Amino acid sequence: MKLCKQIWVGLLLLPAAHLWSQVDNPRIEPVPALVGPGNINDPMLIPPPVSGQSYPTSPTSLERSNYLRAGIAFASAYTDNALGSVAGHPVSDVSYSVAPMLALDETTPRSQLVLTYAPGFTFYQRVGSRNEADQNALINFQYRLSPHVTFRAQDNFQKSSNVFNQPDLASVGTISGGAQGPNLSVIAPIADRLSNFGNVGITAQFAANGMVGASGSFVNLHYPNSSEVPGLFDSSSQAGSAFYALRASNRHYVGVTYQYQRLVSYPTEGQNETQTHTVLFFYTLYATSRFSLSLFAGPQHSDTVQPPLPPSQLQPSPSRAWTPAAGASFSWQGRLTSLAASYSHVISSGGGLFGAVQMDSASASIRQHFTRNLGGSLTGGYAQNDVLSSLLLGTNNGHTVSGTASLARQFGEHINLQLGCTRLHQDYSNVTVLSLTPNTNREFVSVSYQFSRPMGR
Repeated sequence: MKLCKQIWVGLLLLPAAHLWSQVDNPRIEPVPALVGPGNINDPMLIPPPVSGQSYPTSPTSLERSNYLRAGIAFASAYTDNALGSVAGHPVSDVSYSVAPMLALDETTPRSQLVLTYAPGFTFYQRVGSRNEADQNALINFQYRLSPHVTFRAQDNFQKSSNVFNQPDLASVGTISGGAQGPNLSVIAPIADRLSNFGNVGITAQFAANGMVGASGSFVNLHYPNSSEVPGLFDSSSQAGSAFYALRASNRHYVGVTYQYQRLVSYPTEGQNETQTHTVLFFYTLYATSRFSLSLFAGPQHSDTVQPPLPPSQLQPSPSRAWTPAAGASFSWQGRLTSLAASYSHVISSGGGLFGAVQMDSASASIRQHFTRNLGGSLTGGYAQNDVLSSLLLGTNNGHTVSGTASLARQFGEHINLQLGCTRLHQDYSNVTVLSLTPNTNREFVSVSYQFSRPMGR
């Protein structure tokens, strides 16, 4: 814990001076003059509330394209709560991981492909039964079908005994400006886990300042051994949306989107299903080429059907309700610093809870490049999850508070050292695996060797 506190204090103090020194940095491009009638050849941006993409997490000086990168990472982590409440008391453990990695970013005038694959193996000193072969794969593809029509697709798959086992150990918790996406706020202890999130979409700029688009997405969460996570359940969701966006000027975008969701969880018997229909009005301000602010709000209708009750009781009738949905987000990228934050009040998948939830969530991330070879990051989040129409009042309701601080040091061209810590608090009194041991502290360190090769240059 002493190491963790030192990292948190250092990262809280150092970014301030760097951040203020970049406010007027000439490398941050100003917004062009406001457009008049507009030109169809002036491409529109896709506002964050409907893009389906996460905000960038790297300062502009670290952005790269057209490269092939490969390497291997060795990591170790200590956690003071490895099994949750399964053992009735906190169980600490140390893990060791090895993961080769291959990353590709290929950009052409019409397309961009970003691919990352990192298999590996993680084993534990005390709970050897949770040892697991890991799989981390991310693909992001974009193709311009015509000068004004663009297709996008992305998929993120993870198979691991720990949600934190990723190629970048500080990368958990991306920031999104949209109303749809996976609910990652309920974090299981060390347990077999498979998750997959995918999104496809197409946009068409049909006029100088008008754009339409449609997208579909899915989320799957599966625990192969349910005895490791009592009180948590498998879940899946499918969603679709369509939007219209108007560019009032280079700075201001307004629009409307319709969204449909089917959210399913799989308790011991039957399934809990919620369907939602939402109409959202959104506004995005592009103050500069590196700063944007987005707002969305609108009505959301939900229809929930619970699993059958015991045979002596009748199947409950569907529960229907109208609720407001709203959210806000912003992103800023400087030469040495990147910032992103978001808040949303929406109906979402339970992320392992008994059913769909009314979720209030807030998250923020800051990444800072202190020197040429030293950087750090801070990420944090809060989520309140209230299960819709539970069989028992208050079942599964609770909240999650989390934060991660990390430092990374580059040695030469190929070796990178990263260390950091995560603090996690989860208050879910009716989730057996989380109820008695709600707090988790995790410290980690990794050493990686990587080499890069430019492509197409």
